[in-house]
Amino acid sequence: MATSAMAAESTNGSGANSAPAKNGDGHDAPGFKLKFATVCASNQNRSMEAHLRLSQAGYPVISFGTGSLVRLPGPTITQPNVYQFNKTSYDSMYRELDAKDSRLYTANGLLDMLERNRNIKWGPERWQDWPVGFPRLQTTGDKGSDGTESGIVDVVFTCEERCWDAVVDDLHNRGSPLNRPVHVFNVDIKDNREEALVGGRGILDLANSLNQLAIEERERAGATSFDAGGASGRARFDERVPEVLGEWQERWPNLPAIWTLAWF
Repeated sequence: MATSAMAAESTNGSGANSAPAKNGDGHDAPGFKLKFATVCASNQNRSMEAHLRLSQAGYPVISFGTGSLVRLPGPTITQPNVYQFNKTSYDSMYRELDAKDSRLYTANGLLDMLERNRNIKWGPERWQDWPVGFPRLQTTGDKGSDGTESGIVDVVFTCEERCWDAVVDDLHNRGSPLNRPVHVFNVDIKDNREEALVGGRGILDLANSLNQLAIEERERAGATSFDAGGASGRARFDERVPEVLGEWQERWPNLPAIWTLAWF
């Protein structure tokens, strides 16, 4: 993996020598827009960078963490800063760390990260606590909230394999009460600022590719059938997703990815 954002992006599909994208390298999302969720361990770095990228491109998007607690680096490896999901805002974390040691948390990038986060949404949410299918009316100030009011997404992007395992296991344990397919991808991203920037670009590219596929298959199946989210209306879309992933992986060889079709 490249050691800087510029070098890594050049390797992963956005450098001057890269081949043109085959199916979705634009910034703005055209036409029909799939709904996305982004997930990492603490809903702080990787999932929030991807959340920001997708929202800036006009996609409906929400984000989560899968850990038991939110953990941020502290003054030593044995003294992390620990917070609760769903109860602690990014703003309160920012103010607490700024008061504790502004120089340390500026130098290690935490204050910059939290400044970004508090301008995206209120605070970190835990995937396992998300009531799928229930209205998300309390999040109207979040970037990307428009279109997520129904509490349903079409695609989940995780940023680490253990997070992918947690999401897939949780979906299995829920028992598919809505009988609605959801595509779960893991794009493996190292948990640092530079790699999160690269990973966010890669996830946006994959989102654009999937959205273009959805436009094609929605026209074929009919908007009503496709939008209902059932297996019959999205069968061809589901079948073609591995093809899209394979083409994307050629453009982003240093972002290893895996995929499965799961159910809400």
